[in-house]
Amino acid sequence: MSAAAVEHPCDGEPESLLESANRLSEQLPPGYRVEIIGGVITVGPPPDGPHARALTQLMIPFLAAGLHDEETEVLQGIGLWLPGGPEDYAIPDLAVVDADLDEHLVENNCYDPAVFRLVLEVTSGNYKNDLRNKVAAYAEADIPVYVIVDRKHSRVHVLTEPAGGEYNSHEVYAPGRAAELPDSIGAKVTLDVAELVAAGRPRA
Repeated sequence: MSAAAVEHPCDGEPESLLESANRLSEQLPPGYRVEIIGGVITVGPPPDGPHARALTQLMIPFLAAGLHDEETEVLQGIGLWLPGGPEDYAIPDLAVVDADLDEHLVENNCYDPAVFRLVLEVTSGNYKNDLRNKVAAYAEADIPVYVIVDRKHSRVHVLTEPAGGEYNSHEVYAPGRAAELPDSIGAKVTLDVAELVAAGRPRA
């Protein structure tokens, strides 16, 4: 890391929240995810093996449905610029976005929420952030579909119909059920909850 990356200019101006977040990202070991949600810097731990396994398992139905094509893309770890604060941004685990994503870069390698059809999080140790803070943040950004694979409680949440900073529809699926996602993402996708829950658990 260069000295320039950690030193702040001696101009008497306080460091912005975004500058602090980026400096923190450079100082942390690889794998940590730094975001600004509701004007607060949050740090997520590096994903473990089961988290990565669940994320890979999740990609299969999206790819099989043809969502990674000329009209849409299925991407991991892409920055989402949030309207909740002047420097808020999130990095969802997985997203379905319009294929013209590159034309909608806003700032700090983050993109306009208007091109996001779906965002998805697989919970880790900081699961409350995914289940609370990000629900409000993604709803305020009018993300049409927010999916949470809740590894702690062994279930899948599907939130839709954002309005007024909240989701008007919140379905919770336990193992044994199939979570059908809205056609608005661009194709019919059904998630096997039992399969996802099993993928997110450590193997014996």
